[in-house]
Amino acid sequence: MHGSGTANEPDQEFLALERELAVFLRRARAQSGEMAREVHPELEPAAYGLLVRLDATGSQRATDLAGYFGVGKATMSRQLRALEDLGLVTRDPDPADGRASLVRLTEEGRARFRRVRDARRERYRRKLAGWDRAEVAELARLLHQLNTGAEDAP
Repeated sequence: MHGSGTANEPDQEFLALERELAVFLRRARAQSGEMAREVHPELEPAAYGLLVRLDATGSQRATDLAGYFGVGKATMSRQLRALEDLGLVTRDPDPADGRASLVRLTEEGRARFRRVRDARRERYRRKLAGWDRAEVAELARLLHQLNTGAEDAP
């Protein structure tokens, strides 16, 4: 049997995990807002994740982005329109389907995003300077395992 908790008494390990994740998520939300403003003062915090995704994928359909982030098409359309208005993304015709378009970062969007991303990575390096690289790799592995499990959960 894993852990010692009952239905009415959760395992201390899971309470500690919940507590630490709550702190981590609160800080991540605040940091996402800061990074969004560093990319552009008018950028919404939620839109920063779109820049991350588009930098990683190159280009995607708006419907695929909406599915990836678990938001409706109207929400995605509004966020993309705001990014277009700021000159950070553009739309190109989808060669596979002339009725659809692919969203991609503009050169300006990519440059602004990468400058902020690189600065964030440097902050991580400084913050974790006392950690062994194997510990950093293990944390990344465990977070990946948690994220993958969350995607697979009902």
